[in-house]
Amino acid sequence: MRELVQRSIDADGVVGRAPPRRGQRGVTVNLAESPLAWLAARGLLSVAQLEAGERLRADYEAAQLGARVTMRWDATPAGVRGGGVPEPGLGAIAAKRRFDAALAQVGPGLGDIVWRVVCAGESVPGAEKALGWPARAGRLVLGMALDRLAAHYGLPVG
Repeated sequence: MRELVQRSIDADGVVGRAPPRRGQRGVTVNLAESPLAWLAARGLLSVAQLEAGERLRADYEAAQLGARVTMRWDATPAGVRGGGVPEPGLGAIAAKRRFDAALAQVGPGLGDIVWRVVCAGESVPGAEKALGWPARAGRLVLGMALDRLAAHYGLPVG
């Protein structure tokens, strides 16, 4: 399923939530790509749960925790550690700390489903199967985990 919308891009290349204004750069985004957005579009998640999941995913991406799937062709930065691994920026370090704190607040049993669905982009049935859970258990557990995450971020839990 494809749900394509136009979103603005700022000078730093960050994709916004609003459509681009006249003369502003834009990009087409498929909202159906996120399992969280899919659940929210069907009324299965509250606004607070969706926002909490999106905040966690933003920190995950800002911390550059995802696996690289292609070759990096950019030049090696001046400040590299031994072994040629570039030093993470302060923003990435702060995002990693926020990500770790949020997952710690969610708890060890609930963090697995949150990471798989929110960060890795797995479907809920796929995450259930990978975790060895019975069918339809994942959505309930994901909801509880997102409620804890929303409370961690100070969002109203309904």
